[in-house]
Amino acid sequence: MSTGTSSPALRLEKVTPANVDAALGLRVHPHQERNVAPVAHSLAEAYAFGEAAWPRLILDGDRLVGFLMAFLDLQWSEEDPGDRRSGLWRLNISADAQGEGYGRFAVLSVADELRRRGARQLYATWAPGDEGPGAFYRRLGFRTTGETSGQQVVGVLDLQ
Repeated sequence: MSTGTSSPALRLEKVTPANVDAALGLRVHPHQERNVAPVAHSLAEAYAFGEAAWPRLILDGDRLVGFLMAFLDLQWSEEDPGDRRSGLWRLNISADAQGEGYGRFAVLSVADELRRRGARQLYATWAPGDEGPGAFYRRLGFRTTGETSGQQVVGVLDLQ
């Protein structure tokens, strides 16, 4: 898979002092708020997890359309220190930018980054149920692993 976006202005950008306020102002649809933590929570986790967190803004030209955070080579379970995984930790697409392909771009961009780093799989977790984003992830080729992480479904995408 490749990002294959038709917009050359569509890109990921690091969170910096110049754009952090815009990032903190990003809002998903109100009915999705129970499915994904706000950007402020994600940035606090990024600080706490250091190099294992990879937070990025999704921009289309100068327009902020979303936020993602990947996890890189993170120890997955306390019981098995050798079980290290990488994947998509958080995906927030602005309420006014949904349905325009930005979520797909974000997932494929993380897949490209993980491939570049030598990963063979991309993991993601999501809220279960009809209101959650499971159908979105399945359309992108994720399959559920049968595991849960907290209250969330765990899915995996093989990176060929």
